[in-house]
Amino acid sequence: MRNLAYAIRPLANDLASSLFFALLLIAGLDARTATVVAMGFGLAHAGVWLARRKAIAPLQWASLGLVLLFGAAALVTHDPRFLMAKPTLVYLVIAAVMLKRGWMLRYLPPIAAEHGASLAIAFGYAWAGLMLATAAANLVVAVWFSSAWALFSAVFPIGSKLALFAVQFLTIRHVVRSKVIALAPA
Repeated sequence: MRNLAYAIRPLANDLASSLFFALLLIAGLDARTATVVAMGFGLAHAGVWLARRKAIAPLQWASLGLVLLFGAAALVTHDPRFLMAKPTLVYLVIAAVMLKRGWMLRYLPPIAAEHGASLAIAFGYAWAGLMLATAAANLVVAVWFSSAWALFSAVFPIGSKLALFAVQFLTIRHVVRSKVIALAPA
C-alpha cells in the first residue's frame, strides 16, 4: 500500500488545482468563485514549489497551464464546463503512456514479473482502457451533466482505479502463487 501511495502522490500533486476545484464544488461554492479560487490555488501551489527550490514536473506545469487556460475560458464564457473538461486531457495523456507494452513490469516484484509478465502486460492495456473510459466519461459528465460533475469526479476516477487495482492484484497474486507452487519440488 505504501508503494501505491508513493505512486499516487506525484499525480495528486500535479493535479492539485483540479482536485481542489472539485472539492470546492462539492462543498457548495458557486462555479465562478470555485474557478477563480482554483486558478489562484494553482498559481500559489507552483509559487510554493518555486520558493522551496523544488523542481516542478512537466505534468504539473501542464496542469497549471490547463487550469489557467480552461479557467480563463470558463470565466470569459461564464461556463465552468471548460474547467470540468480539463481532466479529460490528462486522462488521455496518461492512457497514451499506458499503451506502451510492458510499462507495468517495473512495478512488479521480481517473482511476479518472472511468473506473471504476460498477465501484467495485459493489465497494462486494461489500465490504458480504463483511463480512456474515464476520459470519455469525464467529458460526457462535464458537458451534459455538469451539475453532477463534482460528485462524479470525487467517486468514479478513484473508485474505478481502486477496483481495477484490486482485481489486478488478486489475479496476479493467484496466478503467480499457482505457478510457484506447481514448480516447487514435491
